Amino acid sequence: MHTENDHQDHDHHAEGHHAHGHAHDPHDHRGEPGHAKDDTAQSLEAKAILDALQELLVERKLLTAEEVRQQIERMEAPGIHLGARIVARAWTDPAFKKRLLDDGKSACSELGITVGEAHLQVVDNTPDRHNVIVCTLCSCYPRSILGQPPSWYYSKHFRARAVNEPRAVLKEFGVELPTSIEVQVHDSNADLRYIVLPMRPEGTDGWSEEQLAALVTRDSLVGTAIPAA
Repeated sequence: MHTENDHQDHDHHAEGHHAHGHAHDPHDHRGEPGHAKDDTAQSLEAKAILDALQELLVERKLLTAEEVRQQIERMEAPGIHLGARIVARAWTDPAFKKRLLDDGKSACSELGITVGEAHLQVVDNTPDRHNVIVCTLCSCYPRSILGQPPSWYYSKHFRARAVNEPRAVLKEFGVELPTSIEVQVHDSNADLRYIVLPMRPEGTDGWSEEQLAALVTRDSLVGTAIPAA
């Protein structure tokens, strides 16, 4: 974990963190905040390599095309709705929120949500603290809950700047925080993934969990957005 002034090396990535095999979205998102132009070319190159590898595996009968399709579907099946359910329950159930912050993986299982990652740490935003999630080495992300990360999340530009100048990055996403609010940046790794528990918006007293879940966006679970009623 790093505050906005903490720019130490992220050596916890050194072991067990280099081989992930993540497939990157080839679409051009150069207009998105924190995304460097050269990342699009790299994403296209990675996509081409991945497609060639899949074709080779199918050609040599090590995998069938149907097996490849099913695996892609399994990877993309999780979505924002799982994270939104978790947040909505935490907003309405203080006891669940405590269990969630103490042991995210165990608390999620109470909702029938299976966390595939080794450990899930939920960090809560408060009136004095705002959290941002990043993976400085590659694109470690809670895929079993949120599915595939957005392209900007694994861009080199975002990964570097989110640690070194988080307020500037947040401003590009439309989140301007007063200096009185501390910004904490959490660096994911192969064994530990994070999600942000945003603050419940004002004016939502009496709302159902379903109504509250509709306010939760993917970006708010990463810390680059704030839910609003």
